[in-house]
Amino acid sequence: MADPALHPEDPAHHHRTQPLKQIAVDYTPEACSHCAESDTIALTFDHRGGARWRSISRYQYGTFKALIKCPGGNTSGLNFNLYLSSLEGDKSQDEIDFEFLGKDKTVVQTNYYTAGTGNREAVHELGFDCSDGFHEYVIVWLPGSIEWVIDGSRVRKVEKIGDEEFPEKPMFLYASVWDASYIAEGSWTGIYAGSEAPYVCLYKNVCVPASAAVRSEIE
Repeated sequence: MADPALHPEDPAHHHRTQPLKQIAVDYTPEACSHCAESDTIALTFDHRGGARWRSISRYQYGTFKALIKCPGGNTSGLNFNLYLSSLEGDKSQDEIDFEFLGKDKTVVQTNYYTAGTGNREAVHELGFDCSDGFHEYVIVWLPGSIEWVIDGSRVRKVEKIGDEEFPEKPMFLYASVWDASYIAEGSWTGIYAGSEAPYVCLYKNVCVPASAAVRSEIE
């Protein structure tokens, strides 16, 4: 049997995962803790602001997943998330998102960008409060499709049509907690109150594609 790692077009190739054992913290490292032994990452939002972690490597296609327990209490104004991006802050980025909107923890927003263009948002009812315990969130990114899966149920699938632009750049796996109150005058995530800070978002059993990373340096 041929080595499937040499045949990335094999659908099974894109579903093999491995634990994420190393991360980089882009800002406020003291607000992010990582225990590789227990596969747990904690992001805290308080008077210091939030924090953002990412994978060390970029990946091109595959399955990305994590168990996430979102912060409890009054989280109005905050955005907590799990997403892929070719480079955070780049105006021509490719990106695929799960975003939790602090004003309503019973929904999650999905979105994707190609060459910096998004506006493909969809909001999904979770059927639970995302802070009530750990739930599994999965992104399956293939050359011709993207799927968002929650607790084993697919909530959205988009497919590439013809020659339209579609995410194809190698991407990091990111997660952050930040105050998004200023966006749309607070209508997106609400206005930050901060009455129950600190807010802690927990990530467990984070997995990335088992295939070799495409690129690891920040350009």
